[in-house]
Amino acid sequence: MTALTEIEKRVLGKSGIEVSVIGLGLWAIGGDFWGPTDDHQSLSTIDAALNMGVNLFDTADVYGGGHSEELLGQAMKGRRDKFVVTTKIGWIGFDEERGRTAYDTVEKLIDGVESNLRRLQTDYVDLIQSHIDFRDPTIEVFIEGFQKLQRDGKVRAYGVSTSDFEYLKAFNADGGCATLQIDYSILNRTAEAEIFLYCQEHNIGILVRGPLAMGILTGKFSPHTRFAPGDFRRRWHENPEEYQIFLDDLAKVEKLRPLAEDHTLAQLALQFVIAHPAVTAAIPGAKTPKQVRDNVGVAFLERLTGEELAEIDAITPPSGGRKIWPA
Repeated sequence: MTALTEIEKRVLGKSGIEVSVIGLGLWAIGGDFWGPTDDHQSLSTIDAALNMGVNLFDTADVYGGGHSEELLGQAMKGRRDKFVVTTKIGWIGFDEERGRTAYDTVEKLIDGVESNLRRLQTDYVDLIQSHIDFRDPTIEVFIEGFQKLQRDGKVRAYGVSTSDFEYLKAFNADGGCATLQIDYSILNRTAEAEIFLYCQEHNIGILVRGPLAMGILTGKFSPHTRFAPGDFRRRWHENPEEYQIFLDDLAKVEKLRPLAEDHTLAQLALQFVIAHPAVTAAIPGAKTPKQVRDNVGVAFLERLTGEELAEIDAITPPSGGRKIWPA
């Protein structure tokens, strides 16, 4: 098979929206959890993705307290038509004691999405997703609110971000859920057991978050790696149990290296994700133009062979591995 000369586009489930097979996850550019960022560089990163044919950009209201959405809004000025914007809502004001979101009425949910739109400086988003990864008492509010927003032209489609199979089925009870965002990688193949098949049967597009397993699958970490202040991955060293899991994951990465002789480990990891027939697109994060060019370059490589996929199966068996973060 020859390498592609143009980035592949796939249809995002029942939404009918065409998206690039590699998108750009914008959590890191928000400036929280992932160490320091630079807004000018973040905007250059978005430009680099666009220049390579990427049209899929994923953000959320809580990324950097809304700063990620604001930056994406700046980047879209004068060229909104080049972007498929997917964002999320749910965690702002979450009531930990009661285990429920702050959106207990449709009106509150719609007001919340209007805030997303203001930060993004747009009058619609292509996809709105519930960011809550488990079933809480406001699920019906989210579904009803999303459907009203869809009727009003404020969103083109709606979905959910979760690894909870029962919650996904509940969110799609009336068949309206168009997408699932889920953690999936060489190190976490648990979704293959049931969730991927369900999504294929119900025409639910799958956006893969965490395809690089929080950076582990880049091959750049060692047992001695230390993360910057403000980077949530510091806990991997501070918590003895998490540190042992980190070491186990690094051992798997070493076994993968021979498969990445002609490209990077990160590219191998992304090739694996987009090879699954249930997956619509992967949305790896990036904070620099170089990172995004390396990630998007995967879309122009030859697909993995059956032999290569079998070697990966020997390292992490189908449906095996572990959930990385947060669920």
